[in-house]
Amino acid sequence: MAEADHIEHASCVAWDGRALLVRGAAGQGKSTLALTLMGYGAVLVSDDRTRLWRHGATIMADAPDTLRGLIEARGLGILNATPAGPTRVVAAVDLDQPERDRLPHTRQVDLLGVALPLLNMGGAPHLAPALLQYLKAGRRDDL
Repeated sequence: MAEADHIEHASCVAWDGRALLVRGAAGQGKSTLALTLMGYGAVLVSDDRTRLWRHGATIMADAPDTLRGLIEARGLGILNATPAGPTRVVAAVDLDQPERDRLPHTRQVDLLGVALPLLNMGGAPHLAPALLQYLKAGRRDDL
């Protein structure tokens, strides 16, 4: 592992080369959200632990070798998945923090010295479809 690499306790999925880093405490549903997004057509980058590194002004994500192409499905076991490979992270999702505002201001999180949009999505009933649309087209204020 290169010196600049960082392992984050998070899952990560991608759509068309744009990845979401899904963070949250154990049991908050990181793998479940990843599986749901995969059911909608997203591709697994990594489950449970994600390798991050800075590439210029972007953050890249990939799976550690031991977890590549594997995702946990609670009550079913470890499932195989075709891995996306290294993918640019465009935002972080926090499953521990609910969003209280209907139309929230853009929040940011610092990952390895790069500011990325932070989406507080804990408990949101429309979570998976909203995040997939975010991956596909971004937010209006991101344009």
